[in-house]
Amino acid sequence: MMRALAREAADDLSLAARLHAHIAENGPLTVEAFMQACLSDAASGAYTSRQPIGGAGDFITAPEISQIFGELIGLWSVSVWQSMGAPRAVTVAELGPGRGSLMADALRAWRAVPAFLDVISVALIETSPVMVAAQRSALREARVPVSWYATLDELPDGPLIVLANEFIDALPIRQFIYRDGTWLERLIASDGSGGFCFTEGNRLALGDQASDLPDEAPDGSILEMRPAARTLLYELARRASVAPLAVLIIDYGHDEAGFGDTLQAVRGHRFAATLADPGSADLSAHVDFADLKRRASALGLKPYGPVPQGEFLLKLGLGERRNRLLQRATPAQAEAIASGASRLVDPKQMGILFKALALTGADRPPPPPFGPQHLTVSY
Repeated sequence: MMRALAREAADDLSLAARLHAHIAENGPLTVEAFMQACLSDAASGAYTSRQPIGGAGDFITAPEISQIFGELIGLWSVSVWQSMGAPRAVTVAELGPGRGSLMADALRAWRAVPAFLDVISVALIETSPVMVAAQRSALREARVPVSWYATLDELPDGPLIVLANEFIDALPIRQFIYRDGTWLERLIASDGSGGFCFTEGNRLALGDQASDLPDEAPDGSILEMRPAARTLLYELARRASVAPLAVLIIDYGHDEAGFGDTLQAVRGHRFAATLADPGSADLSAHVDFADLKRRASALGLKPYGPVPQGEFLLKLGLGERRNRLLQRATPAQAEAIASGASRLVDPKQMGILFKALALTGADRPPPPPFGPQHLTVSY
């Protein structure tokens, strides 16, 4: 629908103008459609038309904060590969790889495991030309095959390790609101003065979403769903049925299901009005880890966690790796290393709000740190 929207107006119209024109002709947009346009519009999307990550962008992610993050995830991948029986070919796929920092740091750590480097290929799942260019630059000296795909289902079947850091939160959500004993879809309309506002649909048939809505809720309650996350889980479950699979999801969100509006906009590292100036800010929403875990289990996947990011990284050896780096750091480097590591695990920063959830096929052992095995490689 958003592709059709892009063709409805001349290229020189702003995204806001095209959205208003679409609403005038077709009626209010779903939150999912609005979010998709703001993030992925070819001409003006926050992800597709500019670089949103970094000091000059809208936000910064864990791999940009500390090299230790990507290194530990890289060693986690080695451990998972070993638990698969060390297959002679394995793909490490990253969903939404950002500027390529996580994978670049993982590749550096993998140099300590030549046997792993000999058998892996890297697949980056990315749709943004801006991001692909940054990833190519970051990985230009990679010693393993690196390929780019638009979707995970384009990859051939085979042993697969999937990494998804701050990916699920950017998948568009649908919102439903409980009014006078019934659920309505929350929509976005023109406000009559050049902006946008929330509105509510009629008593409409909700299709396959209806079975997921509670029979009752406090009036005004908002429930969020993420159709694209469910589609991803189906694909992961299919792959797990034909080859070894392990998935690591790290994101911010809640580990208990509940009501609430978590849609948010961030522009220039500050919170911004959610519906203002479409395409100029990063839009995201909290990940419902309880829903992911429940749906993964129903599809035959084995979930582990979620656990707070701080706990996850410390158990993988963040403290040890930090101390090793500090031994050969200059004073300025030492300050950056220590502050970056602290930010990742501090309960008041990223340590608790961000969580780690692992998924495997039903016949796989638990990955570290969820089982008795530990990372067997230091770096």
